[in-house]
Amino acid sequence: MKKFNRFAFAVYTSLSAALLVGCGGGGGGFSEPVNEVVVSPGSGDFSKFVAIGDSLTAGFADGTLYRSGQQSSLPSILAQQFALVGGGDFTQPLINDNVGGLLLAGNLIPDFIPRLILELNSLGERAVTVLAQTPTTEVSNILTGPFNNMGVPGAKSYHLGLTTYGDITGIAGATANPYFVRFASSSMASMIGDAAIQAPSYFMLWIGANDILAYATSGGDGVDRTGDTNVAGYGSDDITDPTVFASVYSSLVSAFGATPGIVLNIPDVSAIPFFNTIPFNPLPLDAPTALAADAAYDAYNAGLQTALGANLIDANEAALRTITFTAGANAAVITDEDLTDLSGLGLPPIRQTTANDFILLPSRTIIGTEATPGDPRTVFGIGTPLDDESVLTMTEALLVESARQSYNSTIEAVANANPNVQFFDVATLLDTLNETGINYGTGIVTSTFGTGNAFSLDGVHPTARGYAVIANQVIDAIEAQFGATIPGVDPSDYSTVFFE
Repeated sequence: MKKFNRFAFAVYTSLSAALLVGCGGGGGGFSEPVNEVVVSPGSGDFSKFVAIGDSLTAGFADGTLYRSGQQSSLPSILAQQFALVGGGDFTQPLINDNVGGLLLAGNLIPDFIPRLILELNSLGERAVTVLAQTPTTEVSNILTGPFNNMGVPGAKSYHLGLTTYGDITGIAGATANPYFVRFASSSMASMIGDAAIQAPSYFMLWIGANDILAYATSGGDGVDRTGDTNVAGYGSDDITDPTVFASVYSSLVSAFGATPGIVLNIPDVSAIPFFNTIPFNPLPLDAPTALAADAAYDAYNAGLQTALGANLIDANEAALRTITFTAGANAAVITDEDLTDLSGLGLPPIRQTTANDFILLPSRTIIGTEATPGDPRTVFGIGTPLDDESVLTMTEALLVESARQSYNSTIEAVANANPNVQFFDVATLLDTLNETGINYGTGIVTSTFGTGNAFSLDGVHPTARGYAVIANQVIDAIEAQFGATIPGVDPSDYSTVFFE
């Protein structure tokens, strides 16, 4: 575990020795200050640190990018500690405020909204809601760089090399990213170009999460593009072809030449609260209610047996699709578009969730409530199936995990092939966070939504404290790589979720 000292400052051994000799007087000795820490960059050069990637690099949290989140981004925390060993200035394209959200010509850009907060609802309970303030960050007010943090929320691997990604005229057609438009060096600049031209002494690359994440968070609403290398035809929710990712990723690292750097891999989506907060059996029923709910599906279950007898489905699918309820915790009824089409028998593509399905975090506001108020037959997850976008099904989850494993193999292989590039396994770190939590010395963080302190209210991105925990582990790895001594931070000094 990374040791930290809030009061640490850079003191080289030779300087410390000089002070000890020069300050000695009379016959008394001179004790080394208790909080003095001897630090060193080792063989590393952190004078110009540049980070590039997506929202995880930018400091995105609570569903948006806002100023204090950026100031506590992973690269910002690293740069703060690098400054103790000769690191230089670290500039970021800061949002105007802590509201978040983006404007274009004074109008809110859809999907680029203010941050999420917790506030009391009418029942006196803490509920997640959007901050009721108006954004002030106007995209057309182009910032003057260069910027050390080149993290752009929403960026996929292949976006980093696009020369249209920062062109403001492409926002309407979704060929440009408003976040990059704000700070691109020109309308024809690429992210990797703007990063590499700075000639950093050290770089960080964390990219690839969005190549699967948008598909996963949309409940598999996109397309698995494995085998399709024409990225021009990709949709925003599609899974990037692994061969495309491999080619692009190699070129991104190559853009930095012989510059030393560190690359981070992609976490398992099942390790983050967006996917693991709601259990697969979230519906507690008493015996009478379970009996009534069960009876409502008698005709559907009988139809499955007809389909089985006609060899339209096999026994495994018939069992998977059979819907039953019992007293106690029950699985939710969902729509699954990957099921065999039995519309000819009047049977919808529905089944109940299994332990291999992931009910997505936004469903927590509706599951167990009545679709038609006052009609208990329409309860979401019982009488009204959750729609396909509310669940990452087992089939879809396998596609996501297959792509992730391939991407991570590429990331590690590229790092191993380059003696100047270090691989950092953030995926295993977040697995540990999810399984046991992480004790960082002055506290503990877990992946529990809302109270675990590691993840923000969007259920995907870390809090400032979560980024600090990751930063300490990254610093440990960098120390080992360069024989350096770089103090970590106390994660307890960093914020978690926000209350209003």
